[in-house]
Amino acid sequence: MDVVGNGFLAGILSRIGSAHPGVTVLAAGVSTGVQVPESDYRREADLVRAVARRCRSDGRLLVYPSTASAGMYGAPGCAGREDEDLVPASRYGWHKLEMEQLIRDSDADYLILRLGNVTGPGQPRHQLVPALIDQLLSGRVTVHRAAYRDLVDAADVAGLTHALLTAGAVREVVNISSGMPVPIEMILRRLECGLGVHPEHEYVDAPSGRYAVSLAKLRRLVPEAAAVGFGPYYYRAVIDRYLAAQTPGVQTSDARTADALAAGASSPSGGEISNFSDVRILMG
Repeated sequence: MDVVGNGFLAGILSRIGSAHPGVTVLAAGVSTGVQVPESDYRREADLVRAVARRCRSDGRLLVYPSTASAGMYGAPGCAGREDEDLVPASRYGWHKLEMEQLIRDSDADYLILRLGNVTGPGQPRHQLVPALIDQLLSGRVTVHRAAYRDLVDAADVAGLTHALLTAGAVREVVNISSGMPVPIEMILRRLECGLGVHPEHEYVDAPSGRYAVSLAKLRRLVPEAAAVGFGPYYYRAVIDRYLAAQTPGVQTSDARTADALAAGASSPSGGEISNFSDVRILMG
């Protein structure tokens, strides 16, 4: 696998690289919708065109991480399906949809991954969970009422990407997320409990940010997705694993999370990847 980029997502997906030598991952470009200059959007568009041309010429499969955020699926009435005619709710969502279209038009083989809020050790401080933790530890946190976010563990992104590639998913757009966005207040409560902090809350009213993400296609293409444990409490396990990785020795309140951490700690750091479970252990 060739990986274009050296950031958080590039590191995640490079862990499955040896199993997919004919794949190029484009994990570079705009990773946030907050205060992004137009020049950054243009720079990513130029990079997407160049990498797609190279993949078409060399006969390689291009994997592109897009978004399954409210910015993509937040329009009223949107069901969060990959085959919908979308009207993104943010500039960032429009940009990612435009990048997807550039890839489709390039005639290169591709796999586009619409990702939830990927969470795991080493992610940039401006991204959701690290940014919330920084606020919580400062003693004051801004809470946007009616905001929803869909957390997905970095290890599950790697595992499901591996499973999709192994299954031969080509020229597909696939959501990888929990499929259950939760109110930001629930995420904050879990973080506060795990950190043992009680900060002051400043509430900001906003229109409802609830949105849907469909996992029907992912489950059809990769039946192994059932083993991930997506459901109403999945976000808790994602947070617990993140906190445990940041603070060695922390005790999580989710028994399944503790089991996963124990499995990861006792597993080898390398070796052949033969199935989805191997990736979960490798990334644990």
